[in-house]
Amino acid sequence: MSVNVPLGPLLDPAFHLGGVPTTWAELLGFATGALNVWLVVRQKIWNWPVGIANVVLLGLVFLDGGLYADSGLQIVYVALQLYGWWVWLYGGDGRDRLPVRRTRAAEWAALGAAAAAGTALLTWALSAWTDSTVPFWDALTTAISLTATYGQSRKLLESWWLWIAADLVYIPLYFHKDLKLTSALYVVFLTLCVSGLLAWRRDLRSRGRGAAGPAVQPA
Repeated sequence: MSVNVPLGPLLDPAFHLGGVPTTWAELLGFATGALNVWLVVRQKIWNWPVGIANVVLLGLVFLDGGLYADSGLQIVYVALQLYGWWVWLYGGDGRDRLPVRRTRAAEWAALGAAAAAGTALLTWALSAWTDSTVPFWDALTTAISLTATYGQSRKLLESWWLWIAADLVYIPLYFHKDLKLTSALYVVFLTLCVSGLLAWRRDLRSRGRGAAGPAVQPA
């Protein structure tokens, strides 16, 4: 599937990797994606506008590569990125101070049900209405990524585990679809997600110690 001007030039080859052309959109998606996750790990508000640029670029890459669910997912991502931007700014007790917290049991149940339903629905839709060669895997990663993005917008610690699970599927999926640079990007994402999990866990523990206050020394 081709994309017409003015966005068409973004799908022109920037270079070749292992004999496979790598487009400008994929190259810029690699750069903005790595920067986006690095900013999320450090809980920097600028991750959201960088993330919006990233999902637009990757949407073009996925559309061109026949990953239709992933391409359509980027539209939803833009809405979630805007939502997350607003929540990080105004959802805490002060500007840019939304605290990291653990996912509650009811939230896990809702996210799990949404992911299962989304995977089933998208698998059916992709099989029935598109020429996708990987409908289940495309649908599964789409559903997990949506739940992970929502969790990230609420600063749920376990959202990193969802991203790690998605990345472990994305890496071979994109390699299979000849998106070699994007596959390599998700190896970087996987490393950053582990770093993010550890960093947010430290932040959560630090807040817990601070909330407990200093120990009272006996007289």
